[in-house]
Amino acid sequence: MLSQFEPSLSSPGLRSETGADTAPLSVHPKVFRDELARAAEWVADYLEQLPEQPVTRPMPEAHRRALAAGSLPDDGQDLAGLLDFVRESVAPYPTGNGHPAFFAWINSPPSQPGVIAELLACAVNATCGMGEHALMDLERGVVRDLAVLAGLSATAGGVLTSGGSMANLLCLATARQWFLQRLGATDGLAYDQAHARLVAYHSDQAHMSVAKAAAVIGLPAWRLRSVPTTYDRRMDLAALRAAVDRDRAAGLLPFCVVSNLGTTASGAIDTPAPITDLCREHGMWHHADGAWGGLGALLPELAAAYQGIAELDSLTIDPHKALSVPVGCGAALVTDPEALRAAFAFRASYLDGDQEWPWLSEYTIELTRPGTRALTLWATLRHLGRSGVTALLTHYQDLARHLRNRIHAHPELQLCTSGPLPVVCFRLATPEDGTASAFHAAVATRLQQRGHAYLATVEHRGETVLRACICNHLTTTADLDTLLREVLIAAEELGPLVPGRTAR
Repeated sequence: MLSQFEPSLSSPGLRSETGADTAPLSVHPKVFRDELARAAEWVADYLEQLPEQPVTRPMPEAHRRALAAGSLPDDGQDLAGLLDFVRESVAPYPTGNGHPAFFAWINSPPSQPGVIAELLACAVNATCGMGEHALMDLERGVVRDLAVLAGLSATAGGVLTSGGSMANLLCLATARQWFLQRLGATDGLAYDQAHARLVAYHSDQAHMSVAKAAAVIGLPAWRLRSVPTTYDRRMDLAALRAAVDRDRAAGLLPFCVVSNLGTTASGAIDTPAPITDLCREHGMWHHADGAWGGLGALLPELAAAYQGIAELDSLTIDPHKALSVPVGCGAALVTDPEALRAAFAFRASYLDGDQEWPWLSEYTIELTRPGTRALTLWATLRHLGRSGVTALLTHYQDLARHLRNRIHAHPELQLCTSGPLPVVCFRLATPEDGTASAFHAAVATRLQQRGHAYLATVEHRGETVLRACICNHLTTTADLDTLLREVLIAAEELGPLVPGRTAR
């Protein structure tokens, strides 16, 4: 029950130290320092010991219900109970993404500089949407650093976001505004008539946030085209061209193409140059969703796949993925930042920004924006340097090669199409009798329950297969070997699900 985890009132804290005349939120300075020190020690121990813990633990149903029910007491409780509550009620039930043997989704552990920076930024508590603040200017700088690392043009800028979903939304809204401005149809009947004919395109491997973003900006599903992909999961350029030609012939208005710099399912990359050429030919905006793989052009082995990245109109990057910046830190990067501002700059009498240094709220939906994003990204990038970013991405590529080689060499495992980014899709050698999808799903569930490693499944050419994403800087080849060992153990335990297998 949750009650056993509630903070104790016995230790010195808010009520026993401040006195009756103190404001309700005040804490005695010594108590505050002591609890900060306790928390820092716990954080360091927690992160250090994480690899030795189970990847994840099932949450007891009673505990889940108790947390979800709420439990606000009538009287305030001691500050000392906060750490106790986190240690006993929250930390034991992680998603698992901090563990080096977690491979289910593209979720990274927090960088240590980012953890410290998050605390410092919370103390400063800046609103990085309005007014003047050093963290707002720091955000301009780290956004520029990201754009340079990605290989965008020298004019690129943008804003930090909560993640890739928000970044994709900002960029699609910007594309729409840019297109309607060129038509002279940003308001009135002209807007209504043009907006009713807008069409956007993405590959059938696009992240679901693209469809969400299209819906939010008022684009119905029937005018969001899913373009087929080739065998290697890249957007089929001929199919894209044919779809655009059909829509133009039907009197519709193609305005944007969303490509992928690293698909979630398989790590495929849509090379920007030929798609941008098509967009220029038809007066469309080219946005690339590089939430995971947006920095891949730094690696010589991948550079050819990123040809033309500097000519993109916009790009999504999630530093909390490839760079392990604490969540949530995404970025919407735009070659012409004024296009972003044109979509989101609204005025109010109580907000009077500096036009030489426009408030960042003019480039996004948010007015209240946390400074934690800028400082955690800055701290992580300064800790790594450009060479460190490259080394980190290379580390992930090397681990993926190791995993592919191990799978290729094992008689009971088969590689599926994946890459070139560090995601590996594979299957067990099973009879072709229609049971493989259910078997792979059961193997993933059993493996997760065992707690030694964690992966997920994905659809691959009509079949559910196993999928391992590598984006944890703590992961070693030993963790990958553990993963494969756990897959095979789970498969043996579930042998009766597939004819020809016997349970161990």
